[in-house]
Amino acid sequence: MSETTTGASYAAAGVDIEAGDRAVELMKEWVRKTRRPEVLGGLGGFAGLFDASALKRYERPLLASATDGVGTKVDLARKLGVYDTIGHDLVGMVVDDLVVCGAEPLFMTDYICVGKVHPERVAAIVKGIAEGCVLAGCALVGGETAEHPGLLGEDDFDVAGAGTGVVEADQLLGPDRIRTGDAVIAMASSGLHSNGYSLVRHVVFDRAGWSLEREVPEFGRTLGEELLEPTKIYSLDCLALTRTTEVHAFSHITGGGLAANLARVIPDGLHATVDRSTWTPGAVFELVGTAGQVERLELEKTLNMGVGMMAVVPADSADAALTTLADRGVEAWIAGEITERGDHHTGGAALTGDYAS
Repeated sequence: MSETTTGASYAAAGVDIEAGDRAVELMKEWVRKTRRPEVLGGLGGFAGLFDASALKRYERPLLASATDGVGTKVDLARKLGVYDTIGHDLVGMVVDDLVVCGAEPLFMTDYICVGKVHPERVAAIVKGIAEGCVLAGCALVGGETAEHPGLLGEDDFDVAGAGTGVVEADQLLGPDRIRTGDAVIAMASSGLHSNGYSLVRHVVFDRAGWSLEREVPEFGRTLGEELLEPTKIYSLDCLALTRTTEVHAFSHITGGGLAANLARVIPDGLHATVDRSTWTPGAVFELVGTAGQVERLELEKTLNMGVGMMAVVPADSADAALTTLADRGVEAWIAGEITERGDHHTGGAALTGDYAS
């Protein structure tokens, strides 16, 4: 009596190579849309190629790099079955970190980890990343899709990305440029962006017991649509600002909130004061605070409170900066100023007053 056995295979272990190949074919169209003249080759190689001879026009080019993910916002995309916006969040998190030092984003790579490859789903994620790259002016030169059966559920996924930018050494922005009397300009966020979603999910699901399909009059749309609103990408707007007026520093308002992120670019001996009365946070911030009985300081150290990027400029450049941003459709306003810190030696930032009603 003989016994027939079947050997183990990658497919039996849960990895579908053919589905991965199909996903690559579907995403090629979107990746092509991000192409810059410096990009060589296409998808399918082991590495993305970027012609560095383009940097010869710089006297002393400094390369900047950044990497990030989207966090638990991906869980909302999964629950709603909406996969073509989360890539905007990924690009925004990466390129707007690059532009803080004045760097032009050149290219990005992405990493998509899934429990099971659904080709159309992966292609939709990459479509969003590619669209974000177009908005940022950078190329998507490659990436990786990894299938992790047994570690992730079939519908689970996560995304991460890395970007590279370049800035002329003598145009590097940061604390060294900031002076007493500088104006702090706030640029409006599109909503929550991609930070604080562990708190937001806890409030709306665990404490309030709401569903993503719930219609919220204050939003004029469903809760899910509001929470999935893509991160605003500021890189080209910030670069335009550096070309039209003097800029001393930028601050990308992400995890940690407005004050903590602004403090990262304030030099020792100086202090940034931001006046809450200069703007009204969007309805989503009030909802999270009210529904979760979250104290204001806790909200402010977790969420962006309606400000996604800040610029520090000389006071006499503030009007020109606001004009440039308005011409580009960016809502912006003077939110504060830089002062001497007094007896304290380390730099910092603080919010004062109450939000406008």
